[in-house]
Amino acid sequence: MAHSPPQQKSKAIHRPVAQAAVDALVAIFGQGHHADKVIERTLKSTRSFGARDRRFLAETIYDMVRHWRWIWAALDREPRLEPEDLWRALGAWLMLSEDGTKPDWRELRDLNAADLRQRADRLRSQPAIRESVPDWLFARGASEIGAETWEKWLGELNRQAPVILRANRLRTNRTDLARALLTEGIETVPADPAPDALRLVERKNVFVTEAFKKGLFEVQDGASQFVAPLLDPQPGDRVIDACAGAGGKSLHLAALMKNKGKILSLDIHPRKLEELRKRAARDGADIIETRVIESNKTIKRLENAADRLLLDVPCSGMGVLRRNPDTKWKLTSSELDELSKLQTHLLDSYSRMLKPGGRLVYATCSILPSENQNQVAAFLKRHEGRYRLIEDHTFAPGAHGFDGFYAAVIQKLD
Repeated sequence: MAHSPPQQKSKAIHRPVAQAAVDALVAIFGQGHHADKVIERTLKSTRSFGARDRRFLAETIYDMVRHWRWIWAALDREPRLEPEDLWRALGAWLMLSEDGTKPDWRELRDLNAADLRQRADRLRSQPAIRESVPDWLFARGASEIGAETWEKWLGELNRQAPVILRANRLRTNRTDLARALLTEGIETVPADPAPDALRLVERKNVFVTEAFKKGLFEVQDGASQFVAPLLDPQPGDRVIDACAGAGGKSLHLAALMKNKGKILSLDIHPRKLEELRKRAARDGADIIETRVIESNKTIKRLENAADRLLLDVPCSGMGVLRRNPDTKWKLTSSELDELSKLQTHLLDSYSRMLKPGGRLVYATCSILPSENQNQVAAFLKRHEGRYRLIEDHTFAPGAHGFDGFYAAVIQKLD
């Protein structure tokens, strides 16, 4: 698969704009901050910049994080975080873009564009470098998925993610939401096959719209929108979302249940549950109760309490690298193994909250079988005769323009 160059043009990039990009890269790679948070802070601190410069900043920082290894390999050196080296890396990325303009920066005075492009072309034959992942991760994915599929998926994961919205059925429907957004200058198209999903035609800040303030939608990828319906939640059910986080799927469950029944959203992070409470109030989801998991006692008290149980467990995030590209540089092989152990523990302990005959959905935003099919198969073997697999789904990265995701539907038999 050929490397895809950036889409933005590189001409007339002023030094203050480039400096902001360099500072952001230091924060991401040198200080360990999350790329999305760094970009958010960068855009807040550069409000005086024009729209074109701000768009350039967001896209370039994300693109450089995605293609970090490839850029440095094209420069024929190991990554370094000294300012002059980062200026060179930024210049190299721009020189390898569509128009290939070499910015007039002193840091690039001895950088030969022809040599750079020749090296970049030669690197296309080395998939781990071309798709810009660490060697251990490339080997892991190739071993679990198969090299050909893994390379294809990595190519998709290096593309910019679209903005996908989910119409909140408690307030509106997809058609009316599209009309409401259009009156605010935001054009969307249906993001089929997810029935409530809309995709933005052009990236814009949807959080400042009246439609958002009225709770008409949530930002949620299309693959993620398939998870809650797999629980088949019915109005009046008692549902537990056991790893709720900030509650995107809890809110979706409330809409599917027509705001009738009870949803108990659990998490170990109080801050995330506070955010869920704010979102639920905006969305008109009255049936959500939040509870912090303080110890194993929290889970034991809820044994056999749920008609439906969602386990959207912590995972590597390999299916959402388009949105969080820095994950591949921060995750280690040992951390991935620890995540696998945690997933096993959560399946075994949290599944006790499900009533006999109830339905459990195990979900991850990963595409690695070790976190997905293998976890489910091992769980069913450990609890043979007590649970059965109804169906499972792997959502390939890029299919329908969505993220990579996995979900398995399991029924408790006794």
